[in-house]
Amino acid sequence: MRAVNYALKPLTINAAKPADKRYSISDGGGLVLEVLPSGAKTWRYKYRLEGKQQKVTIGSYPAVNIKAARDKHEEMRAMVERGESPALVKQASVQEAKAAAAALTFREFADRWVEETLFYRGAGYRAQIVRWLDGYVYPAIGVVALADVTPAQVLGILEAQKHIPTTADRLRVIVTQIFNFAIRKLLASTNPAAPLKGAIIVPPRTHHRHLSEPELGAFWRALDGQGAHPTTLIACKLLMLTMVRKMELLRATWAEFDIEGAAWSIPAARMKESKPHRVFLSTQALALLRKLHELTGDRGPTGYVLPTIFRRSSHMADATLNHLFRRLDFGVLGFSPHGTRGTAATLLREHGFGRDVVELLLAHAESNSTVAAYSHMELVPERKRAMQFLADRVDKLAAGADVVALRA
Repeated sequence: MRAVNYALKPLTINAAKPADKRYSISDGGGLVLEVLPSGAKTWRYKYRLEGKQQKVTIGSYPAVNIKAARDKHEEMRAMVERGESPALVKQASVQEAKAAAAALTFREFADRWVEETLFYRGAGYRAQIVRWLDGYVYPAIGVVALADVTPAQVLGILEAQKHIPTTADRLRVIVTQIFNFAIRKLLASTNPAAPLKGAIIVPPRTHHRHLSEPELGAFWRALDGQGAHPTTLIACKLLMLTMVRKMELLRATWAEFDIEGAAWSIPAARMKESKPHRVFLSTQALALLRKLHELTGDRGPTGYVLPTIFRRSSHMADATLNHLFRRLDFGVLGFSPHGTRGTAATLLREHGFGRDVVELLLAHAESNSTVAAYSHMELVPERKRAMQFLADRVDKLAAGADVVALRA
C-alpha cells in the first residue's frame, strides 16, 4: 500500500491543456506534473531538506507513466527521510554516466546493444544488423566516444548511402535505437540521429515486380549476354529455380546440399521464419550446382557455394545480383532479385499448382495459428513435381516456346 494518497488520473492528465506559462498539477506528497507552454508534461518531485525547498525531475509523461512516476517518487521520498537529496544523487549519477560514456566508444556500446536488445531476434536478423554496423557505421564513428558522436557524423553515414535510400534510412533507425538505449542507460543525454528523420527521402514502397511468361523468356535469354562472372549468372538462375530468398542462397554452404538426393536443406538459423526449409532440386538446378562446384567447391563442405571472386572466405555480396538485374535490358523495368519468387509462384499457380504447395515452396509461415498447429503436410511429391515443372517451363520460354514478341 502506498504511503501517499495520489490524486491524478490519466483522464485528468490528458485533459490538461498548455497555457502561456508553465503550471503544475499536484498528485500528492510533493509529486507534481508540470505542463509547459509547448504542451510537454514533466513529472517533478518538490521536497524540503535542511530547511531548503528543492526540486528534481523524474521524467516526461507519457514516457514515464503514472505508476512509474509514483514508484520513483516513493524511492525519492525514502531518500529524503534518510537525509539524502534526490537532486544531488541524480546529478552525481549523471556525472558518473557522462564519465563512463566518455570512456566508451560507439562500437563498444553498439555491441552491447546487439547483445542486450536483439537476443530474441533470429540469428539471420542479428547477423544482418552486425554487417550493416561493420560495413557502414563503425568505419565512420566506431572509435568515437559515445558521448561525442554528432548529428553531422551520423548524417555523413547516411549521405554515403543515399544512392540506396532504404539502406540509408535503415542505418538511421539503427543508430537512433542505439542512442535511445544509451539514454535509457544514462550514458547519453541526446540522440544525434533523432533530428535526421527525413534527411534521406525514401521512395514509396512497391510490391516486387514479377514477370509474365513472355518476359521471363526474354529475361532468361538476356542473362547470358551480360558478360557477368559465371558464378553471378549461375546464382541468378538458381534464385529463380529454387524460389529461395536472395540471402538464403548467397549464404549457402556446400554442406547443406545433397546432390545425389537432389535436395538442399537450409537450417532454421538462416531462414526468415526461423524454421528449417528443404528445397527439392530440378535436374537443371543440379546441373548448375555441379558446374558451380567445379568453380567454387575446392574449399570443402564448409565453403560457401557462392563466394566472392577475390576472397573465398566471404559469400557473394548482397549488391552483386542487384547490380546484374539493373544492368539487364530486356524491355521490363523494376524487376529485382526478390521478384523471382513472385514470378515463379505466379507461374506455378497459373499452371494449376495449389496454393498450399506454392506456399511450402516459398517457405511462408501459416498466418492462422490454429491451421499452423495442425498442418504437418510436406507434400513432397507435389513440391518435386512443381520444381521440375518450373525449370522445364523456363527452358521452353527461353527457347521461344509459347512466347509473344515483346514490344520495343
